[in-house]
Amino acid sequence: MRLRVGEWRLELLPELGGAVASLSHRGADLLRPTPAGATDILQTACFPLVPFSNRIDRGRFRFGGEDIVLNPTPGFSPHALHGDGWRRPWTVAAADAGSVVLGLDHPAGDWPWVWSARQRFDLSDEGLTVTLSLTNGDQRPMPAGLGLHPYFVREPETRLTLAASGVWVIDDSLIPVSLKPPSATQDWSAGPRVSDAPFVDNAYAGWGGQATVTADARTVAISASSNARWAHVYVPTGETYFCVEPVTHRPDALNAPAGEDSGVTVLGPGETLSMSMTISLAGV
Repeated sequence: MRLRVGEWRLELLPELGGAVASLSHRGADLLRPTPAGATDILQTACFPLVPFSNRIDRGRFRFGGEDIVLNPTPGFSPHALHGDGWRRPWTVAAADAGSVVLGLDHPAGDWPWVWSARQRFDLSDEGLTVTLSLTNGDQRPMPAGLGLHPYFVREPETRLTLAASGVWVIDDSLIPVSLKPPSATQDWSAGPRVSDAPFVDNAYAGWGGQATVTADARTVAISASSNARWAHVYVPTGETYFCVEPVTHRPDALNAPAGEDSGVTVLGPGETLSMSMTISLAGV
């Protein structure tokens, strides 16, 4: 499915996890384009994280007096990763010249609550806005979280600018253990080259919902809704992409100590949680 507005182009893959296949402006890719014929969502340009984001340690947590045990996500054992939405086909609920709405209805199963989700993609002369929402369709309260997982094009001179108050330092299994100053992992506030960074797979707290990616005199602006209070930055070694993921809670938030503001939302029956992300170009 394709949208074209002015000099912007957007391609979607509803059947592959509700993913974005590509986003370009004047023929230049802002997100890593999906290879033709790809069947692995980890090769796409962006996908939704629902009903939670990032890792749950060994897929286990306690909620409402119950011990919840999720199956490990294939390829990421022993943890559960990013919920179920990215591993299910979505359907087209509505579409017009500048927008598409995708939907997913999910029964109780490994995640023991009924839920539904919607993604709205709005393409304009200013860029792309993605709005992701999650509704609790169960008769019981449900823990909830959301995120979006864009893959940005990474060139040798690409720079990331993202100011944050702290970063979650991780253990050997990529589970966060403590909140430290950004310099404990990688401080992005001064716009360093992504290629100079070490391996990063960490959540940044207090980022203010704004970041920029600069390369070849072009600046891509990333902004997120105020409830996306964490930005998960993923910089793999030696790749041609990196990720800046706006999320509504920190990794393993369902196992956070009592009293921590970890970002987990508890939705009552019929209640909805939403977040949004906009990708635009400075000066356009």
